[in-house]
Amino acid sequence: MPVPQTHVPQTQLLSDVRQRRRSRKPWALVLILVIALFGIFSGRMLVSDHPEKSDVIVVLAGDSQDQRYRRGMELLRAGYGKHLFLDASADSNYFGHTPAELAGAFMKQDAKELAAQVGVCPFEEDSTMTETLYVARCLEPLHPQNILLVTSDFHTARALSIFRIRLPQYRWSVAAAHDERIFGTAWWRHREWAKITFEEWLKVTWWNLIDRWR
Repeated sequence: MPVPQTHVPQTQLLSDVRQRRRSRKPWALVLILVIALFGIFSGRMLVSDHPEKSDVIVVLAGDSQDQRYRRGMELLRAGYGKHLFLDASADSNYFGHTPAELAGAFMKQDAKELAAQVGVCPFEEDSTMTETLYVARCLEPLHPQNILLVTSDFHTARALSIFRIRLPQYRWSVAAAHDERIFGTAWWRHREWAKITFEEWLKVTWWNLIDRWR
């Protein structure tokens, strides 16, 4: 015998559809809220600025306007470190000199009174991960325990994470160098800020998903 078909009233079907839509709305609102909050705070999440007194200050390379170096020297003079290393590339040339050579000549003039406390840490390859290898070599003769990193504000959180993972034998802290020309935590206000924020989040994602596990 054929199975009798049950007839569902159209009004009941419409009611079920509306109920399912209502049940999905809270989740959609939560998702929208999470995305909005991430957007608002994504710039701030890149920044870590908690310098601690250390044996050595390491100023990371990548600063085109000396902001990192100036911040590092400010901290050295304030007693946050006994020595300072300025990272500079040794595998590229500008008018016959490497950035490491230029940095050394500049520091001799700019920090004469601190000549015994400052130096250049030359490195090769343009990567924060490979920079850790060269920093380790520069630190080894000093036998330090605590290291203070100085880098651009948007780079601080990732740099601190990389150095802690790659060189766990040291205790790390980080200080931020600010340059409003290229970055601000309210990234939506300027195109350059938005560009830097987007690029840094790509690097943060790649570091946490891929490189840190290698």
